[in-house]
Amino acid sequence: METLGLLMEGFAGALTPMNLLWVVLGCLLGTAVGVMPGLGSSMAVALLLPMTFALEPTAAFILFAGVYFGGLFGDSTMAILMNTPGQASAIASTFEGHRMAQDGRAAQALATAAIGAFIGGIIASVCVVFLAPALAEFSTSFGPAEYFALALFAFVATSSVVADSVLRGLASLVLGLGIAVVGIDGVTGTERFTMGSSQLFDGIPLVTVTVAVLALGEVFHVASRVRRERRDLRIRRTGRPWLSGAEFREAAPAWLRGTAIGLPFGIVPVGGSEVPTFLAYSAERRLDRRRRVPMFGKGAIRGLAAPEAAGNATTGMAMGALLTLGLPVSATAAIMLAAFRQYGLQPGPLLFDRSPDLVWALLASFFIAMVVLLAINLPFAQLWAKLLLIPQHYLYAGITLFCGLGIYATTGAVFDLLMLLALGVLGFLMRRYGYPLAPLMIGMVLGPLAETSLRDALLSSVGDPAILVSSPITWVIYGILAVVLAFSVRAAVVSRTRRDV
Repeated sequence: METLGLLMEGFAGALTPMNLLWVVLGCLLGTAVGVMPGLGSSMAVALLLPMTFALEPTAAFILFAGVYFGGLFGDSTMAILMNTPGQASAIASTFEGHRMAQDGRAAQALATAAIGAFIGGIIASVCVVFLAPALAEFSTSFGPAEYFALALFAFVATSSVVADSVLRGLASLVLGLGIAVVGIDGVTGTERFTMGSSQLFDGIPLVTVTVAVLALGEVFHVASRVRRERRDLRIRRTGRPWLSGAEFREAAPAWLRGTAIGLPFGIVPVGGSEVPTFLAYSAERRLDRRRRVPMFGKGAIRGLAAPEAAGNATTGMAMGALLTLGLPVSATAAIMLAAFRQYGLQPGPLLFDRSPDLVWALLASFFIAMVVLLAINLPFAQLWAKLLLIPQHYLYAGITLFCGLGIYATTGAVFDLLMLLALGVLGFLMRRYGYPLAPLMIGMVLGPLAETSLRDALLSSVGDPAILVSSPITWVIYGILAVVLAFSVRAAVVSRTRRDV
């Protein structure tokens, strides 16, 4: 009851006219930024930091939270409509979401994404409010060995499930890990794969890789096939911007399963919502294979519903981890942690005692933001779908421009623009020859975490590798990994047997 009372006080603070204005403004800004490939919620929050010093802390963090959640909605919009996700967390939505759009169901796909994100976000917000102490205790039980096991699980599971060819999936993963280790090693000071270039001493930024491989690579891919596949760039519209009863019943179980998959990943730092979205997609794909008439590859609504719910569930829980532990589990959360410190605040258990007004108003704003985002996106799904009426040469030229502007605004270095171009060509070649992009992004995102965790674990055990399997949590993670690999091998054998027959 005490928690409910504090939450009601938070709603009283969040529903003041000015704070409500910041919620709406953050949601609008986050959605608009997410729609534009090359930009994302992390970049938007970073650019807003110097402009929010005049605001009091509660207003500033309500604005940041709206941008954070809104960015996921916007990323999904472009992933569905144009197959150009703004961030890696929206990649899984492209697989079936874009096929739905190509099949004339763009508005229904956007409605599916909006409702899924709403359900995932609301359930995550409830969990954050009522389970914060338990979440804090669970997260503190993870040490270097557990983080390494979790990263290894993400590497192997993604490479073997998302890719049709395991070898191509592993090759893409190795490429992502190779990009992640470029720069100066923070422990030994050794240069790694810099080729003597001082511009690479700090490594290759994740945002540059994400924008180049996902957005610019798609632009090059479309440009190379524009004459042969021109019809795919003009998506038909059905004019029905809502889900039918049958579609809602089809998507509902996937929304709940995606939410259940996404919630735990908001507690531990595994790179944000990229991993749970792919796991949610792969889970639905496996269930679809058991159907009499499999729908994946034809615009399966469950293949879009589950990743969207998982992504927002992870984001909501990530905000809980940030507030209760001061633990950033994504790039945007890390920037928000820096913002807390600039205001002289330290997230963690003491924040609830020292600044309860800020904490509970921010938690209440999560619920408000979900409702606002649903109101912004669901009724205007058909309006978003009209983006497809823009001539493709203008649209993709604009995407390219935003890619360049987004990267230059982040670093202000011409070298990063050249690196953007080179990585964009890499993304195009991977698409051209059928190499999956997801393992590359997972390797890039989790590579540093895996390396640091492995090093810390071995240092703490004086080089004894048994430390990597010394806790029950690692046993559970490796056990689940073994099950996933067994199912992957079985599916590959069955598929090859059917082809031979």
